[in-house]
Amino acid sequence: MWHTSRLVAYDLETTGVAVEADRIVTAAVIGLGGGVERESSDWLADPGIEIPAEASGIHGITTEFAREHGAPAEQVVGEIAAGLAEQVVGYDATLVGHNAVFDLTLLDRECRRYKLPTLHDRIGDTPLHVLDTRVLDQHCLPYRARPSETQGARQLVTLAGVYELPWAEDSAHGCTYDALMAARVVYRIGELAHMRPSEWPERIRHHRRPRFWDLKNRTVAELHARQVVWAAEQAAGLQAHFRKTAPDAVVDGSWPLRPWGSQ
Repeated sequence: MWHTSRLVAYDLETTGVAVEADRIVTAAVIGLGGGVERESSDWLADPGIEIPAEASGIHGITTEFAREHGAPAEQVVGEIAAGLAEQVVGYDATLVGHNAVFDLTLLDRECRRYKLPTLHDRIGDTPLHVLDTRVLDQHCLPYRARPSETQGARQLVTLAGVYELPWAEDSAHGCTYDALMAARVVYRIGELAHMRPSEWPERIRHHRRPRFWDLKNRTVAELHARQVVWAAEQAAGLQAHFRKTAPDAVVDGSWPLRPWGSQ
């Protein structure tokens, strides 16, 4: 089944949220599952620009620390892309991430910035299949409200609670922790998809109109194709919501990679 196959969990921490301009600060690539030994790599980069205080407040890495301890950004970017490609090509791994379109697009732009082969260049004809916890969760539990005014319905911490996974706030927002949590959420979603609804935990059964069965007995290729559609639908819904107060609001529905030159 798709959730028990080889996965490569991937996460970045960055200088900000603008995929066309911001830079990688830390990264994790973790190959796991599929009956193969776990392989884990992580990086700290000197991004070459100032790390804003807002970003440092999230991941804990300051400009000074990155300059002193980080490897050159070009080296780190190339090693991240190579590490992902090794898992995808060598192990037929499915890439897993939370809001994967951000991490994949930012890596793509970093590769282009340094004139390095992109991930897609490196994997050639091997298909890149992605499981995105944000897209899957929103499809399976579309009517779940945010737990509080300060915590969003689709944040990784929220998903950990929904799928009954322990959350350690002191470790959160570190790439290795967040990447592994995304992989665990994917596994729980896969378990639920292959259970009878009567076997679901009460925490899941009380949600209105769950749709886990859409994921049952699918190949990763089928799930990838479905997420392309679901992500576009989710973006369109969010855009319609924003346009109630901002008529010109645009939400990009591209997934899992924003096309180069679309900015």
